[in-house]
Amino acid sequence: MARLRFVKSPEQLKAQAEAGAPRLESTVRSIRIVYETDPALYRALIPQPLEPIDRPEMNLTLSHVAMHITPEFTFEIGSAAFGAAVTYDGKQGTWLVHMPMTAEAAVVGGRERYGEPKKIAEIAFEQEGDAARCCVTRMGIRYIEAHGTLGESLGPREFDEHAFCIKAFPSPDEGTPFDDPPRLVRLDWHQRHRKVHTFDGTLELRESPFDPVADLPVKRVVRMEYEEGSTESSGTMLRTLDPEWVLPFLHGRNDEPAFEGMEVATGSA
Repeated sequence: MARLRFVKSPEQLKAQAEAGAPRLESTVRSIRIVYETDPALYRALIPQPLEPIDRPEMNLTLSHVAMHITPEFTFEIGSAAFGAAVTYDGKQGTWLVHMPMTAEAAVVGGRERYGEPKKIAEIAFEQEGDAARCCVTRMGIRYIEAHGTLGESLGPREFDEHAFCIKAFPSPDEGTPFDDPPRLVRLDWHQRHRKVHTFDGTLELRESPFDPVADLPVKRVVRMEYEEGSTESSGTMLRTLDPEWVLPFLHGRNDEPAFEGMEVATGSA
């Protein structure tokens, strides 16, 4: 009997539905950075119903990830996650605005299932001895770079962290922005870090018309750390959203060179 792997049988679909969404475990090396940016720009970046925190903090994690797809197959990628610190329904997390990845499988799965704002990029993560460096390049532009040295050991740690995405698909019909109401999704990451160090380093956010992370300038570095460990990830759909809340925030997922964006009066507290 021949196999056709483009199609699944009803029995396979039933077993998949009963198993639920997989909790994917990964082995990760990361440079984790928290910094303060301009308060007005920070607030303008956050859509309803997410809420800002007291300080205008941006979160950036640059990683080399070994994704354990099956016991026999591990898939290695470079990844980055960039966004604003927010709260929703009592949980603090990150509103994700940019997630470059080196592999199509990571981009497609994250965008279609969870609405993650992923794009294909070149990511070089290097770590040797106490030195570590990561660069992110898209469209020929190296627009994120962090480098430095490992400092004091902070020991192992285990914790849960959260991030928020909007899952929305554009409609092919004129006058209708989305196929269905957009949905707010919470990502849940269970982190087990066997090794954590302070990180004495430098972060550079360079201009790119395709990925304008430099619009959120570094005013003060709050924390820089290097970490090694594992991550388990899953996600939950929280609620539907008013399309008018969503429309101003989604065009950054596409490559629109030299788009102007919204004018924001900066410098206010």
